[in-house]
Amino acid sequence: MSACWSGLSGPSRWSVRVCCSSLSGPKTRRYIGLMTHSNASDADSVRLTARVTGAVQGVGFRYWTARKADELGITGSVRNDDDGSVAVVAEGPQPVIIEFRRWLGSSQAPGRVAHVDEKMTPAEGKFNTFNVVG
Repeated sequence: MSACWSGLSGPSRWSVRVCCSSLSGPKTRRYIGLMTHSNASDADSVRLTARVTGAVQGVGFRYWTARKADELGITGSVRNDDDGSVAVVAEGPQPVIIEFRRWLGSSQAPGRVAHVDEKMTPAEGKFNTFNVVG
């Protein structure tokens, strides 16, 4: 069973749509669709923090992700986690980050992506390039 809600969230007033996969157990939040800042232009920078699960380690996922990030001109990092998932942090203009997010979950990404858990927040500006960690 799942439940969804839409609304404004956080001090920056981000418009989000969230679905929880279970109402009775631990809730997994999944952001759906476009996330927009209610007072922002499309050129405002955002930070995507994502956890990609599936067959995504040992298939070149981190390197292709870094290549796609370089192609799009965004900054951040990608690393393998001990649980078999891949952690991605990316910053850039909102429309470009949304395109990058779509690519992460698409058939164009290497391996077999089962799911992308994500969170989008205002950019922090802590990256100069996009790095493969580890």
